[in-house]
Amino acid sequence: MSGERNLARLAEETLERRGDYPALFFDGAWYTSGDLFARTTRVAAGLVERGVRPGDRVVVVMENSPDVAIAYQAIWRVGAVVTPAVFLLSGEELERLIRDSEPALVLTSAAFAETARAAAGAVPVVADLAELERDEPAPLVLRDDAELDALVYTGGTTGRAKGVMLTHANLWEAGRRGHEAGHVPGIDRSLSCLPLAHSYGLLVLNVALHHPERPQSVLMRWFDPDSWLQLAQEHRIQIAPVVPSMLYVLLAQPLEDYDLSSLHFVASGAAPLSLGAIEEFVRRVPGVQIREGYGLTETSALVSTNPPGRCKYGTVGPPVPGTDVRIVDGEICVRSELVMAGYWNEPELTAETIRDRWLYTGDMGRLDDDGYLTIVDRKKDLIIRGGFNVFPRDIEEALLEHPAVATACVLGRPDPLYGEEVVAFVTVTEETDEETLVAFGRERLGGYKYPREIHVVAALPLTPVGKADRKALRELLTQGG
Repeated sequence: MSGERNLARLAEETLERRGDYPALFFDGAWYTSGDLFARTTRVAAGLVERGVRPGDRVVVVMENSPDVAIAYQAIWRVGAVVTPAVFLLSGEELERLIRDSEPALVLTSAAFAETARAAAGAVPVVADLAELERDEPAPLVLRDDAELDALVYTGGTTGRAKGVMLTHANLWEAGRRGHEAGHVPGIDRSLSCLPLAHSYGLLVLNVALHHPERPQSVLMRWFDPDSWLQLAQEHRIQIAPVVPSMLYVLLAQPLEDYDLSSLHFVASGAAPLSLGAIEEFVRRVPGVQIREGYGLTETSALVSTNPPGRCKYGTVGPPVPGTDVRIVDGEICVRSELVMAGYWNEPELTAETIRDRWLYTGDMGRLDDDGYLTIVDRKKDLIIRGGFNVFPRDIEEALLEHPAVATACVLGRPDPLYGEEVVAFVTVTEETDEETLVAFGRERLGGYKYPREIHVVAALPLTPVGKADRKALRELLTQGG
């Protein structure tokens, strides 16, 4: 039915159920649930005054802060579509996202105002949510469950970033299913350092809305291991979502110097986590369980997760309630209310990816006798660095803009910190050094994307059909080439 699964409506119902209490700690201060909600309604009024209408896209590019959740909820309150942009995007990438999504407005923070304005063109930019706050709240605009709620850009498995269309029902169900799969009574103090513009961070926000108690969340502007450990100790944190690269950094810290006895669960997602890292963390932090899960932006960031008390390390757990998984020729296929409505302006790609209600993920995996899923490999050449999707074609095209570069091929190599590191092989027409090329890539690509290693070779190995032979290049990497 219309409007039943609506995140703005859920926010109202959640406040009514829980009442006003200290809900969010950020940058040394507590924010109450009532104050956050009231500000959301006042910002929503400003959006209406600026001409934002139901169905309009609104791009949000900010570092983590309470303003991100306020912006999202205000956008949903007026029936518009949240379009998050990771603040690590380069100006060119942000411009491409804005051009593709055709938003009515861009919301940003002072730190990224200059980049956002340069990328936005004629689209209006608001660099401080306080500019939007009005004296009177905006009424809730209900949208049908099947209407677009968020447009989240992802690399998927091939090509440039694509807009994943997620509906109200998608995100509402993801929050509910995530809650059902992982809730433990009494576990209500969390520490979040995930970028809230990432689909995983968005999932964590939505799961919290379904919590039956009065959860308290500590939010970090961005991940820093020293601060993470201090906050976990000070606030007696019980659960913390991370991506693998964060856990690897934490393992390099003196964990034993901190009191982490309250920490029961660490939820890991967005990229594969090594079994060795899990075993070491569990050994050094007694009593903790690592709950590794699996999801894609195309499935509202959720497919499966290891259940509390029944973790099977080395797997990503069984499918969450209401989600079916099958393996077709080795490929993981998903059928669920969490599956996207499709790719923005990409009907052919949508039809290729979703067939007879089954999403073909492009990931290879297997199910064991207990129904637990293991990720074996990726079907395509997508690189996942620190939980973020990096697709080789973007890097190759950027490198080819350098006047000395003739050909380029990019691939990922295993990395103990980030899961994978971006490596490029190039041929050149004139003398240049690898440091110069790395600097060139850094200027044109987002902070998580540019290749840290660039190898200049005499010629790229080719397959029989004339394509760059990635397998041969990977072998060259393993040989130290």
